[in-house]
Parts: sequence; C-alpha cells; structure tokens
Amino acid sequence: MASVTAAEGAAAALRSVMSRAQQAAARAGRAPGSVRVVAVSKTKPVSVIRGVYDAGHRCFCENYVQELLDKAPQLPEDIEWHFIGNLQSNKAKALLAGVPNLDMVESVDDEKIANRLDRVVADLGRKPLKVLVQVNTSGEESKFGVDPSGCVKLAKHVTLNCPNLVFSGLMTIGMLDYSSTPENFKIEMGSTNVRVGSTIFGAREYPKN
Repeated sequence: MASVTAAEGAAAALRSVMSRAQQAAARAGRAPGSVRVVAVSKTKPVSVIRGVYDAGHRCFCENYVQELLDKAPQLPEDIEWHFIGNLQSNKAKALLAGVPNLDMVESVDDEKIANRLDRVVADLGRKPLKVLVQVNTSGEESKFGVDPSGCVKLAKHVTLNCPNLVFSGLMTIGMLDYSSTPENFKIEMGSTNVRVGSTIFGAREYPKN
C-alpha cells in the first residue's frame, strides 16, 4: 500500500476540518461559508502548505515575521495570509512590504501598533489592511492582548483614527487546557474566524537546540 505523504495527510485533515466547521455553522443556523477557517502553518514546510493549498484552501497564517517573509514568496500569490503573532512596531514595514498578499493582522492589541500599521500602509500605498483587535479574555499574563475593559476604546481608535486600517472584529484565545469558558471554543457562539493548526498539519516541528 502506498504511503501517505505529509502534504496528502494535511489535505485530508483539512477536508475533515472544513466539514466540521460547516456542520457547526449549520447547527447554529448560520449561513454556509459564514465561518472562515485559517490554517495555522507555522513551523511547517512550504511543501506541506502547498499540499493544503492544492486541496483548495487559500487562507493561512503565521506568527513570526521572518518565517512568513521566507514562505510567502515561495507560494502562490492568491493565498490570503494572516499574521497572528505579537507584532513589534519596528517589523511592521518589513512585513507589509515583503508580503503583498498579507490580508489581515489578527493581533492588534494597543494603539501604538495600530498607528504604526496605519502609517506603513499609507507609506507603501497599499489598500487598507484588515485588522482584528486581540483581547486577552483568559486573563493569562503569558498572552498578549488588550484587557477586556480597554477593548472598546482600542476598537474605536482603529475605526476613527486609522483610515488605512479596516476594523474587522475581535480575536480571543482560550486557555490551552480548555478550562476557560466554553464560549472561547464554540463556533455556535458567533465565531466567524477560526484558527486551526495541529489538527490539519500535525504536531508543530520546532528546531532542536
């Protein structure tokens, strides 16, 4: 029997994830296609990402600027890249200039990075960039994100003072042990953007020291 490659395995897993997302949306009375699945491809080689792309998926995300800068030029231009990591202001220009098909930054958590992204988009002459305001709903010190009490203020800042950004909603991350409130993990609660990594690609492959 022929062995299954990593790319083929990831493509099969993607189809399963997409089916589950559609079923969950249907149970909640949501319209087909109302939930976007973003494939978390960090640490995965371009060949495996390409396998998922060839299966029909177009939305991927990375959380390190340099990793995305390395991968994006090796993959088709119609991929919609999302950046999900903590973005330092001094790396914003490199990210936006180096990844023309960057579709969204999901990790805006303070006014400083919002202002920097706004200026860089203007300087580069890019179309307005979609952003999500990242909210630390689990209260963990190890996680980035604006405190829930400051969420509305930051969202208003992006909307009113950053004409080159498109406020596209909120992003939250639940606790790794799933002990936070169930709302963090249920598409039925209204999620429109769901990030899925190891379920599609398998365990992450970090370099050994």
